[in-house]
Amino acid sequence: MSHNSYGNLLKFTTWGESHGEAIGCVVDGYPANIPIDIKFIQSKLNLRRPGQSKFTTQRNEKDEIKILSGLFNGKSTGSPISFIIFNKDQRSKDYSNIQNKYRPGHADFTYHMKYKNFDYRGGGRSSARETAMRVAAGALSEILISKITKPKMKITSGVIQIGNEKIINEKWNENFINKNPFFSPDKNVIKKWENLILTHRKNGSSLGAIIEVRVKNCPVGIGEPIYQKLDSELSKAIMSINAVKGIEFGTGFKLVELDGTNSSDQMSMNKNKLKFHSNHSGGILGGISSGQDIIFRYIVKPTSSVLSEKKTVTKKMKNSVIKTKGRHDPCVGIRAVPVGIAMTNFVIADLLLISKSKLI
Repeated sequence: MSHNSYGNLLKFTTWGESHGEAIGCVVDGYPANIPIDIKFIQSKLNLRRPGQSKFTTQRNEKDEIKILSGLFNGKSTGSPISFIIFNKDQRSKDYSNIQNKYRPGHADFTYHMKYKNFDYRGGGRSSARETAMRVAAGALSEILISKITKPKMKITSGVIQIGNEKIINEKWNENFINKNPFFSPDKNVIKKWENLILTHRKNGSSLGAIIEVRVKNCPVGIGEPIYQKLDSELSKAIMSINAVKGIEFGTGFKLVELDGTNSSDQMSMNKNKLKFHSNHSGGILGGISSGQDIIFRYIVKPTSSVLSEKKTVTKKMKNSVIKTKGRHDPCVGIRAVPVGIAMTNFVIADLLLISKSKLI
């Protein structure tokens, strides 16, 4: 299985499976002499870990991370930084009754067709369990970004829609995001989302979500033409996250409702300072950051593992039905928020290093 790595100058490679002994990550290309706070990295993992509320999977993983290499006296050495998390709460028996069937909506069929040797326990390598290591790599890149950008860059992200219930954008409160189980920036939608998720879970089904990411104080000039554009690199990174099915920047698909005059982000000078009159482009022009807030949204499909019965086929290509047991997120999009932040941090850190290098 190839392509388990992501990045250019700064790279990470993840390894491990959902029901294996451990998952891990190696980050290469990280500069030397950067102070690394392991408690900060753990705090980011704590935001993603399962079992924190009745609205996520009840798999009880503490996701306690260890650094095996690349640090000395609390600072990076410039050599590969290796992380490991040991899996503690696998229940492989939950999958024994479906080992010869393909779960609709999952990668079971395609993995088995491609590799002929598929770990059916929780999806093996295709499981979202892998994203814990992305969060670790993202936290490491966030530490790096804080050392090389002034003013300090800040990334915030929240769920803006679950099912057909949306937040009110004018009530975006970033201070509220980490104070509720949905990563919602709007407290007024919480009760609606609670009822919606609990109703679908009771009915043996699940829901999708839309997540918005906002990046403040990203320096002008990040991103390389033509094939390392900031928005194309972000798209590749975000679309690589499990269950993500679409992404848009700025005004996104609603740009079709505007004409060429109103869709352009017009500019003017005010007291020797450049001013943009709008941000339809989402802070990226020609694949390069403009200095405006970078804004994008991505959609996470409803969790495919549900308790209701669905049609499928067996590995012998016979018609059958399947009902997934075990512990699954009724809305996997909720826990995708810290993963999206991590991938955004990693992309920007990588492109910052490229921008500061003389290689391009």
